[in-house]
Amino acid sequence: MVRPGLARACNTMSFSAFDHQCMALALREAERGLNTTHPNPRVGCVIADAAQVISSGWHRAAGQAHAEPQALSAAGERARGATAYVTLEPCAHHGRTAPCTEALAEAGIARVVAAMEDPNPEVSGRGFQQLRDAGILVEVGLMERQARELNAGFVSRMARGRPWVRVKTAQSLDGRTALGNGDSKWISSEASRRDVQRWRARSDAILTGSATVRADNPRMTVRLEGCERQPLRVVVDSRFTVSPESRIFSEPGDALVVGCQPGAGMEALAAAGVACEVVPDDGAGRVDLASVLNALGDRAINEVQVEAGATLCGALLGARLVDEILLYQAPCLLGLDAAPAFAIGPLESVSDGSHLETLESVKIGADWRIRLRPVGGN
Repeated sequence: MVRPGLARACNTMSFSAFDHQCMALALREAERGLNTTHPNPRVGCVIADAAQVISSGWHRAAGQAHAEPQALSAAGERARGATAYVTLEPCAHHGRTAPCTEALAEAGIARVVAAMEDPNPEVSGRGFQQLRDAGILVEVGLMERQARELNAGFVSRMARGRPWVRVKTAQSLDGRTALGNGDSKWISSEASRRDVQRWRARSDAILTGSATVRADNPRMTVRLEGCERQPLRVVVDSRFTVSPESRIFSEPGDALVVGCQPGAGMEALAAAGVACEVVPDDGAGRVDLASVLNALGDRAINEVQVEAGATLCGALLGARLVDEILLYQAPCLLGLDAAPAFAIGPLESVSDGSHLETLESVKIGADWRIRLRPVGGN
């Protein structure tokens, strides 16, 4: 529902071609912070006047200048009477930085075009109201879908209290992820594996299961040149049975084991300096996965990338906790005894299955990268 007083909100027909051009540029600016803004949203700003772009800015990291002050500083006096295009509602509260609404008003901005309202309850409409109170024309809704996509994790955490969950899997043409003997190196191409690193880099956490840790002893790190931070590595392990010597705990960055049955295993991990957290069980002695995601939301985690076996991936899908699937389809066949990507079923009918819609299909090396989402969302 559009808030009262939001003139021209969500009416993209009223925006000019130049408005679209400027917002597209602001979104590209925001994307520059794709891997660095955690836990803040990715935000870009463009200052323009008389069909001419004056300046731009983007938010790089928490505690650093927001996009609006950066763009205003670059514009100087030329900002007076100009339009500011922002991908998210300007902040209206004092945090690590001063409110962007004040900066826009003091600079003499005459019009603000925002892609979307901030889902953060501390802002959520108050930024727009402060701008209007300062005599600034506010228009909302230009390229909102693209802005929401850019910050799907932040929106999810603010709206649902949990992060956006993306399951990554690499599989053969017959839907298998590993041979019966456990061998899975390498189903996907080197190009696909490099691409996975880029998706890891934008994530705030990488989540896996104890079975994967024991079988593969993975690192679950981002291995890209220039990587400035490592996502939190999370192991779901009901009884805290994984070895403290596992590589996932010795790599740079933080790791966390989440379980529901504390005991000697948890004590051993804690004694080795491994962070542990206890969450409720599901009534059958297993970790309640919704509680895991809520706990990550409490840690300000916006995006989670799941890289796990069929059991955990299937459980997340069955609990309707998967927001997106990142599937790398390799041109090979692995046979009947190989492991599936998702352990689900048995089902009574096809209609009982998890139905997905394809967002994109992109050729990556010898493979195809297919992004899918549950029909109707979660």
